[in-house]
Amino acid sequence: MSDPRIIVALDFPDPAQALALAAQLDSRLCRVKVGKELFTLAGPPLIEKLMTLGFQVFLDLKYHDIPNTVAAACRAASGLGVWMINVHALGGRKMMLAARQALDGRATKLIAVTLLTSLRHDDLNEIGIHEAPEVVVLRLAVLAQQCGLDGVVCSALEAAQLRVSLGSGFLLVTPGIRTAADNLDDQARVATPSAAIANGVDYLVIGRPITQSPDPLDALERLNHEVACVSER
Repeated sequence: MSDPRIIVALDFPDPAQALALAAQLDSRLCRVKVGKELFTLAGPPLIEKLMTLGFQVFLDLKYHDIPNTVAAACRAASGLGVWMINVHALGGRKMMLAARQALDGRATKLIAVTLLTSLRHDDLNEIGIHEAPEVVVLRLAVLAQQCGLDGVVCSALEAAQLRVSLGSGFLLVTPGIRTAADNLDDQARVATPSAAIANGVDYLVIGRPITQSPDPLDALERLNHEVACVSER
């Protein structure tokens, strides 16, 4: 699979566990995501080990700071050779433009987080955002596109609207993917893989349905089959 659409979330508290899980997968069938906890524990050496196993890495650190700091962090992350990094769209236009400029001429993809999939309407009200999540997500996604970013992280529930509004060339990356039988855990705005693909999502970030499976490779293959069936419709 030349451009696997599944990104396996290596959300482990121990680098050895993450590498053991990655060793059970096939780098031709997925990419992997390394987030804050794992990167804080293991740092760049883990990224190098995953790339040695053949994986393209989405470094999910969600940078959100003053423009110069974010630009420097993005440049450093790209220097590790990762496939994709992200920033928070709530950091604003100047921050996103600085991040984009820092990656000019580099292969690393840059996307923006719109709203975390754990946030509900009442959570937004509590921090002074009184519009519906889908309205806020669209505004932030449009801003990210205007700043030249490659795409956004969004909920699958907002993907259909974003695909229509932003066109086919803008990447939509969706966490909170669960199979019909899964527990929602700490996610609020979730969808199944087939529903996400039907809504126009490009890449699916999937953790527990694969990483907690008795046979992670089999789970990955089944999910890829589901994605392929929807894509061919």
